Amino acid sequence: MNIDDLPIRDELRGQSPYGAPQLDVPVQLNTNENPYSLPEPLVARIAERVAEAARNLNRYPDRDAVELRTGLAGYLTGTTGHAVTKDQVWAANGSNEILQQLLQTFGGPGRSALGFEPSYSMHALISRGTGTNWISGPRNEDFTIDLAAATAAIAEQKPNVVFICSPNNPTGTAVEADVVLALYEAAQAARPSLVIVDEAYVEFSHRASLLPMIEGRPNLVVTRTMSKAFGAAGLRLGYLAADPAVVDAVQLVRLPYHLSAVTQATALACLEYTDTLLGYVERLKSERDRLVDALLGLGLEVTASDSNFIQFGRFADTHAVWQAILDQGVLVRDNGVPGWLRVTAGTPAENDAFLDAVRTVSKEL
Repeated sequence: MNIDDLPIRDELRGQSPYGAPQLDVPVQLNTNENPYSLPEPLVARIAERVAEAARNLNRYPDRDAVELRTGLAGYLTGTTGHAVTKDQVWAANGSNEILQQLLQTFGGPGRSALGFEPSYSMHALISRGTGTNWISGPRNEDFTIDLAAATAAIAEQKPNVVFICSPNNPTGTAVEADVVLALYEAAQAARPSLVIVDEAYVEFSHRASLLPMIEGRPNLVVTRTMSKAFGAAGLRLGYLAADPAVVDAVQLVRLPYHLSAVTQATALACLEYTDTLLGYVERLKSERDRLVDALLGLGLEVTASDSNFIQFGRFADTHAVWQAILDQGVLVRDNGVPGWLRVTAGTPAENDAFLDAVRTVSKEL
């Protein structure tokens, strides 16, 4: 028996699960992970907090994660300059669960979600997984959002949910605040709709967060993650900031005690080391910019990057170039964007190995 023989929902037939290749090679730069391990003092602090939590594992964790949401609100306030309270913040197991909860609440059967592709593929996958009809919106040749076409698509399709990914994955491009405002206004005129700004990579951006835009816009949500800037991909902690009514709404679909006591304790420990972890972000931003300059110097095209990764090309046979780089011991990502590959900014040594591989491959093209 194969999957097509099972009585699965029609909208899931023919779909592929999310996932990047996991290969045992010396340099892995394909999943946008932060290459820096957590500092030892933080590891020790995590152990302390988890030990404290372990003494009460016979009891359910704080269902509302009040202490964690308070800490996340403080982080957002401190880094954006826009005051956020715990009542405006919700946390879950990775930003993917945040997105799933939002779609369970505001999407679902008979409803639709619109995003501008290429973009984060989980937007479409979670939409389909929640029975939400997915609509692919337009982008320009340079991967920016075609505002005229986008607003026209919103007016015509009247989606219940609109996704804006900034910085966008896999292209790395950021979205200007005036574009977000125009899309939000178009979405409100059409239905109104929930507009989700996915800021998973915003700490790496040259630009300020769009979070202050939630003020006075009850249908605007900003989602974040601790996987990237905090170097905690293994933690699985995502969160959102929005009007308190949105936080109340998603709790209608959250599973009971969805955030374990261990997860909450670990995340709180990481927040204690914000300054240290954001120092690693500054290193990665510098390395990202070095990679951009080096790739341009090799005669390649590079999409403007506000993230911890770079989309580079263009190649007549993208998969062949991906394989040739892999043959040099370096794993990058082929996202299926014709002519382009994506590389994550790693440590200086990892980035040097990547550039050496590209130089070798370039001679063979």
